[in-house]
Amino acid sequence: MRRPPSWSAIVVAAGRGTRFGRPKQLLEIAGTPMLAWSVRALAEMPEIDSVIVVTEGEWLSEIAVVAQSAGGTKCSAVVPGGATRQASVYEGLRAVAQGCDAVLVHDGARPLINAEIVRSGMQIIGDGYASLLAVPVVDTVKIVEPHSRIVKETSPRERLWAAQTPQFATLADIRLAHETARRDHFSATDDAMLLERIGVTVQIVPGSPDNFKVTLPEDLARAEDILRRRFADAR
Repeated sequence: MRRPPSWSAIVVAAGRGTRFGRPKQLLEIAGTPMLAWSVRALAEMPEIDSVIVVTEGEWLSEIAVVAQSAGGTKCSAVVPGGATRQASVYEGLRAVAQGCDAVLVHDGARPLINAEIVRSGMQIIGDGYASLLAVPVVDTVKIVEPHSRIVKETSPRERLWAAQTPQFATLADIRLAHETARRDHFSATDDAMLLERIGVTVQIVPGSPDNFKVTLPEDLARAEDILRRRFADAR
């Protein structure tokens, strides 16, 4: 399997942040905008040639300042997203430079990513092979009838993993996955699902519980606590 030598990172920061009153990617964690943590971590990796940030059009200029400060010369583009996450990733893919071999897609609301775990996901990528970070589900999951909430099935936990980002693929595979979905008017909640749909083999790479998505205001405090502990351990 040919290993892709050239990587671009797409960071999706297009949420409206309705729970926070403004885009949550601009909220500070440990004195730094949330978005900057993941952009900086990716830009500092020598394997990654460029970082593309996708955001809401109305916040484009503010997000661009944060992204360019964190990513430096590797921040190659800050582009407006679409109406959905899937549409936003598609816009990010359109901004990937010619000559790039592979792409990773990361949520800007997951600020605690680190280079070591990203490299684990990059290692197995080749034509027809993709990967995503995920963690095992620890709770028992019930499949229910939507209206009555009557349990129809209990899923075996050993088969269940909670998807995270980044998600990784060759540029050719992920572009085909998105273009096919657009043609078929098919919507998915992540890029791995689109890749599975066109027959790409998608492999789980164990992630970290720290790589959670900041969704609620209390998640900000949790992320800040983890970052401050990391700083203390590094001293």
